[in-house]
Amino acid sequence: MLMRVLVFAGVIAVIATQVPSFFEKDAPGLGTETAALNVALPQQQPVEIDQHGNVRLPADRQGHYTADFRINGRPISGVIDTGATLVAINETTARSLGFGAADLDFRNPVNTANGTTKAALVRLDRIEIGSIRVRDVDAMVMRDASLSSTLIGVSFLKRLASYSVADGSLHLRQ
Repeated sequence: MLMRVLVFAGVIAVIATQVPSFFEKDAPGLGTETAALNVALPQQQPVEIDQHGNVRLPADRQGHYTADFRINGRPISGVIDTGATLVAINETTARSLGFGAADLDFRNPVNTANGTTKAALVRLDRIEIGSIRVRDVDAMVMRDASLSSTLIGVSFLKRLASYSVADGSLHLRQ
């Protein structure tokens, strides 16, 4: 029951981060369902690393913290979402990370802007950004139609010594 609540809260947080992009991407003649599925990641911002290995990530023009990560050793672009309970990846990304059909049990119901869907819970070996490396990170996998980009949530952030927002940048300390 607790896992269901956590997954539900994570999905709501994921949806909340996508709403502004949803309205910005909506074009005349496109249905809202189509626009929601075609949300593109904003351009990644350069990651700055200080002498102590801490990472500073400036916000983009929309206020998002986007970056190139390494998940299980593979480069993946993502958005840091301080409101998402779990890291969220889509099925295509999960398969590229080595998760096969046997690893993806889509049995956890979650509600999204496009209706109810199912998510699979997985554990990522590691997530890296700059010099920061976090091992054994809980994540949810959603069908491609439900999630178009990777969201780096609190299951990653809580494993850091600290994270904070100041002067238009997100600061991560391991």
